[in-house]
Amino acid sequence: MYWHLHKDGRRIYEKYKKLGGRMPVSVAIGCDPATVVGKPPNVLNRYIDRKIDAKNPRTSGRHLPKGIVKGYEVIVLSTVSFALLTVAAYMLNPLCLELLPLAIALFIVYSFTKRFTWLCHIILGITCGGAPVGAWIAVTGKIGWPSIVLGAVVMLWVSGFDIIYGSQDYEFDKREGLFSIPVRFGVKNALIISKVFHIIAILLLLYLHLILHRGILYLIGVTIVAGLLYVEHSIVSPKNLSNVKIASYNINEIVSVILFIFAAGDIFLMR
Repeated sequence: MYWHLHKDGRRIYEKYKKLGGRMPVSVAIGCDPATVVGKPPNVLNRYIDRKIDAKNPRTSGRHLPKGIVKGYEVIVLSTVSFALLTVAAYMLNPLCLELLPLAIALFIVYSFTKRFTWLCHIILGITCGGAPVGAWIAVTGKIGWPSIVLGAVVMLWVSGFDIIYGSQDYEFDKREGLFSIPVRFGVKNALIISKVFHIIAILLLLYLHLILHRGILYLIGVTIVAGLLYVEHSIVSPKNLSNVKIASYNINEIVSVILFIFAAGDIFLMR
């Protein structure tokens, strides 16, 4: 997926390079979105949690605990990625640059939250929920209500599947004194909370349909997403967490893609 994003970005850059000014540079930086945005929080999270991961049988085989990747390499990669993100924000518009410290703070703080609050899943959701808001600001230079609603959708969606993911570490987290919604409320109640989050997310997507006056393709996309989330919750239970990876990762890898395809189709094909 990253390679396709890279190639698409290059094509966009070639298309707009004759415009002059700062726009082409912005697009060039955007050609590597996984580098600019995705890498810093992910690698920092692995670095900050490396000692915890080493104790957990499920994560002890990761690159940092095994010494395959060195700590200084992670720091260098994160620093370079944050620098690129800063340049990208500068090239877009002043508001993007002004809000960048908040985004970076969330990237960093999230990795520490399970050490002191069971709201860690929600903080992760808020961090990811900033993506559609940031994209809206990048294009328009201002914050729009639809972007806030979509940000709330992402927040609830991510928080929900992260709760499912965290359920598999219930025993380990409890033993190590780590915080999570499963530890705080129990796995059964945690899965219910996750389900409620996803139901609200779907309702907000329907609300977006109303305020943005979208058409049938958008509704079909939302229906498919709702079906995928239903499957996600139907394959996990407090007594059977063997499908947690499928529920929290594999299914959600296509949720946003499905919604994007149908929403874009609704915009460009149903005019």
